[in-house]
Amino acid sequence: MLFLDELPEFSRHVLEVLRQPLETGEIHLARASHERRYPAQFQLVAAMNPCPCGHLGDPRQRCQCTASQIQRYQARLSGPLLDRIDLQVEVPALPPDQLTAQTQGESSEAVRERVMAARERQMARGALNSQLSGKALEAACALNDEERAWLAGVLEKLKLSARAYHRVLRVALTLADLQGEPKPTQPHLIEAIGYRQLDRMLKGA
Repeated sequence: MLFLDELPEFSRHVLEVLRQPLETGEIHLARASHERRYPAQFQLVAAMNPCPCGHLGDPRQRCQCTASQIQRYQARLSGPLLDRIDLQVEVPALPPDQLTAQTQGESSEAVRERVMAARERQMARGALNSQLSGKALEAACALNDEERAWLAGVLEKLKLSARAYHRVLRVALTLADLQGEPKPTQPHLIEAIGYRQLDRMLKGA
């Protein structure tokens, strides 16, 4: 696992180098007459503020950034890099009453059981969802013509790329696996698209 905090603060050149291993699980080095490939399978986890001051969209504290500052800050993340990040989720600041609330959520043991069951279903297909080829992924999702047309229309409206299409399918299939469903349905597809928040925001969709 690779965790990058304050993602836009890294050099854009450094971030762009991540694109190849995120896509192929390998690093390809070519220098003069020498060429090497090294395994580089990892899970990327990253965090960032919505703007330089960190208060964009915060109802309790006014953002001090100008529109141009926000645009430059967010533009440090390229579209091709975002295409390769499956889950892009906004985590808003919680008010104090929610921070101190004694709510009981799903236990870690219950979550673990669902995840293990989902992994077993994936291995029964021959590979984890993240490792399925495009053809195998399409076969596992088994979308009908109506679902394909609907999804194509939504992706076009949201200005998402062809690469994002397969990313959405992988997430939707995983959501179905976690719920014990044989294939993703429209609610799974809607939820998977909803997880591409930053992608949509930067493209103005």
